[in-house]
Amino acid sequence: MPASSAVQQREIARDLDRISVCVCTFKRPMLLARLMEALAAQATQHAFAFDVVVVDNDVNRSSEAMVRGFAGGTMTVTYDCEPERNISLARNRAITHATGNLVAFIDDDECPGADWLYRLHETLRRCGADGVLAPVLPEFPPEAPDWLRQGRVFHRKRHATGSPIGASDARTGNVLLNRSLFVDGQPWFDPAFGRTGGEDSDFFARQFRQDRRFVWCDEAVAYEAVPPERWTAAFHIKRLWRSGTITGERMRDGRLPTLFARNLLGLAACAVATPVSFALPKHLRMRVAQKLAYCAGVVTAYLGLSMLRDRD
Repeated sequence: MPASSAVQQREIARDLDRISVCVCTFKRPMLLARLMEALAAQATQHAFAFDVVVVDNDVNRSSEAMVRGFAGGTMTVTYDCEPERNISLARNRAITHATGNLVAFIDDDECPGADWLYRLHETLRRCGADGVLAPVLPEFPPEAPDWLRQGRVFHRKRHATGSPIGASDARTGNVLLNRSLFVDGQPWFDPAFGRTGGEDSDFFARQFRQDRRFVWCDEAVAYEAVPPERWTAAFHIKRLWRSGTITGERMRDGRLPTLFARNLLGLAACAVATPVSFALPKHLRMRVAQKLAYCAGVVTAYLGLSMLRDRD
């Protein structure tokens, strides 16, 4: 290759965006291996470069050998361990290793299509946004109970590509963000939420208060594996109660009395509806139970009694 041509290629490469894909993991080496294979197959269309950062939140480093096996392949992989079990600390550690001007997050139990990063990147640049969020769809094995599919308990709202996203739809399961959101010296993800969940909602709430703009990309789909431990009614009731607890705790400063009143009314309505709901099919009965659990979590936490706060 002529010297001038090589220099030109280096200049083009220097101008490319670089995406650091951050993955936090905890004792899921098989699912993580599936994700790593999908990341290795990402099609960039020469529009950007990317690397992968994996932070193991297991003090025993159960995924280290598997992750390091990918490091010698076609993509650059960084492995580190956050020994304290806390998802916020794991996310913050991942960001410290991110070398790209863009940062993506995807969960260790998710698996994207081959054009996932390309779709996110194209939407980010076309819309000029601070970040792009995309759908996470449940992936049920054939033996999973039908009420999970009928009740759509894992489904979240979807939007047209390019649509602006509000705080209620913002989460880190499938997202591409500008590195400039992570200002040095700031607590990017609050460790207070590291065992409860809600660290991503807290992060995005702060971004929205700074007038950051986020949009949706409906084509950048990731698929979430739904294991048997998530097939039970108890799992979903506890999940919604915990979510309500975090919301209620954040409302204690008195800024949202109307929202508290709405959840108090919701709790009363669900309590009345619960006996009637036993005559309904399970997927409809569960909607009442989940709403009851969420409102109960909000009300009890707002009144100073936080229950089912931490994840198992």
